[in-house]
Amino acid sequence: MYKSILVPVDIMEDELTRKALEYAVHLAKQSDAKIRLLHVFPMSTTIINSYELGYMELQDKAAVKAKKKLEEIAATIDLPKDRVSYSMSFGSVRDEIVEVTGQIGADLIVIGSKRPNIKTHLLGSNASSIVRYATTSVLIVR
Repeated sequence: MYKSILVPVDIMEDELTRKALEYAVHLAKQSDAKIRLLHVFPMSTTIINSYELGYMELQDKAAVKAKKKLEEIAATIDLPKDRVSYSMSFGSVRDEIVEVTGQIGADLIVIGSKRPNIKTHLLGSNASSIVRYATTSVLIVR
């Protein structure tokens, strides 16, 4: 049914990642799909200002930490290693997820979502935005 499943993860949200991976791995096993983990570093004004001041080493340190965490997560996935990969990017969470979905030909995005609040109504803000802009199916896991 699926060939490629994208699982956006926030390396600081272990519980959301765990829940999303449970579903993604189950679906991948049923359809022999590949899983791609993706961590997006959101570009905030603070980060942009830091880069402008010459603090590129912040990006390097964050990338090293994220890579290590993604490797740890990937190692826990009960699939053959050639069916699990990961990547990182910097930018808008929504835009990066939509772009990587197209790049890898993902036919499903599995993403964890926090409990909504009055501002986000039914879904968390990132999940809601991804659902609106994605060109492929999206499974929201709580």
